Amino acid sequence: MAAATISIEQDQFCCSVCLEVLRDPATIPCGHSYCLDCIEDYWNRPKQKGPFSCPQCRQAFNPRPLLSRNTVLAEVVEKFQQSGSQEAAAAAAQPRNKPKEARCGVCTGKKPKAVRWCLTCSESFCSDHLRVHNERFHGKAHRLLPAGEQPREAALCPQHDRSLRLFCRTDLRFACSLCVKESHANHDAVPVAEERAERQKKLQEASLKSLQKLKDADKELRYVVRYIKHSTEAAVEESERILSRLIRSIEKQSGEVKELLRVQERAALSRVEELLEETQREAAAVRRAESELVRLSRSEDHIHFLEESKSLHLTTKTVEIPNTDALPYLMYKRMRGALADLKDSLDESLEREFNRISDKVFSLKETTNQRTSEKTKAKDKDIQYNAEPKSRADFLHYRNDITLDPNTANPYLSFSDGHRGVTTLPEPQPYPDHSARFTSWAQVLCRAGMAGRCYWEVEWAGKGGVSIGACYKNMNRSGGGSDSKLGHNSKSWSLDCSNSSCSFQHNKESVVIAAPCCRRIGIYLDFRAGTLSFYNISDTMVLLHKVKTTFNQPVYPGFWVGLGSSMKLCSL
Repeated sequence: MAAATISIEQDQFCCSVCLEVLRDPATIPCGHSYCLDCIEDYWNRPKQKGPFSCPQCRQAFNPRPLLSRNTVLAEVVEKFQQSGSQEAAAAAAQPRNKPKEARCGVCTGKKPKAVRWCLTCSESFCSDHLRVHNERFHGKAHRLLPAGEQPREAALCPQHDRSLRLFCRTDLRFACSLCVKESHANHDAVPVAEERAERQKKLQEASLKSLQKLKDADKELRYVVRYIKHSTEAAVEESERILSRLIRSIEKQSGEVKELLRVQERAALSRVEELLEETQREAAAVRRAESELVRLSRSEDHIHFLEESKSLHLTTKTVEIPNTDALPYLMYKRMRGALADLKDSLDESLEREFNRISDKVFSLKETTNQRTSEKTKAKDKDIQYNAEPKSRADFLHYRNDITLDPNTANPYLSFSDGHRGVTTLPEPQPYPDHSARFTSWAQVLCRAGMAGRCYWEVEWAGKGGVSIGACYKNMNRSGGGSDSKLGHNSKSWSLDCSNSSCSFQHNKESVVIAAPCCRRIGIYLDFRAGTLSFYNISDTMVLLHKVKTTFNQPVYPGFWVGLGSSMKLCSL
């Protein structure tokens, strides 16, 4: 046994070709021993053209020596392998209070201390095996690290005591080369480095997709916040317009109506802001996971990466965006209708009508939820807020009963039909001065701004032509420049109609429309989608022009009427 110990210490039982324990050892004439298959393969290489030499001492032999299995040496190697397995089992049973020193992964039996770890071979080497390794791979890019930086001992196969260099994708387990031949035959086995690279790529792609999805949701939620505010503002302005016409005794109610709308706004914004905060928390969690992924990506230990990456949480949750069509639409129509009823019946029962308005505003959320569930059951009866209108009946779901604002009318415009029709005259009218009035262009705006899905129709006649469009409230009203002309600045859009031509105007840019304008024009505004569309209305609806933009405040229907022409808002 003493002789065996000496042999182990001198490390005489490893093949210098494969750097592993001798398998079917064969001794060549110079006295060196190799695995029978290794020395045969070495001499059978295409570059090997006699004489045949020893891989270690380079002694040449001619002719090629006849090789056979050295049975005595094979028995000795088998005994020392058994002895080494017993020592390894005993060492494994000892308490692991202190971290083990890196040991040579090639030596058998009592393993000497390793001095280097090869990233390419995924193996640790003592000084003797390191010399053999360097001689064998001289000139090749094998990266060596200090043995203390090698992966942990768990990277060795517990069954064969070999490096776990492969990953079985079929069984989702790590394996050594012998495991693949024995228990993972015909399985999809790849190097751990390849599996790590693919896993890392998938995780990085998932991280980018998750972050992008959360960013899109964040952007959409912020838009919803602005949208609700604009819609509420439009409803507030409409309520103020109607209440301003009531007698002095009801003026105090204006503030209460406004507060009702603000309460509804806060209720609507509360849910959106909760979703926004949740989205931001999810984004922060993904960023932390991404940072952890970056940290793991710097690790050279493939197995450590694959195990640690399992705990990375990259959310795939889709943020549900609230319906922004139903609430502002019903808020506007219900509020306006209720206030109109209040104005008409004020002499009979002022207090009763105002309480009815309050009840409608507070019950708006419940009504909206009820409509949302009903529209999936009766599509032909309920308004499809999320669907793009196709027929005229669909557009009429969004009809608005609008009226013109005398305070904005140019002095040369004359009203008719209860402020629903207007004609340009050669002589100015005695209108009082007002800051909202157009001073130079024969233009007029409607009373209320719009910030939802809205549809209205206009009829026109005469030889002077008309311009039908929309603008922001802050468009300039004085002077004869383009900044106060409908469609000729960045704050307005218009369809110019005449008996001979038709064109679309916006910000000093003109688009000629091939189709002539009918006498009846339909206008459809989708505030959230950022679209303003113009249609010829006859037996059918024909799209004349559709503009895509981003509205950042409520828009007001506006009109220019040429001398000798008239225009009327249609009752729908």
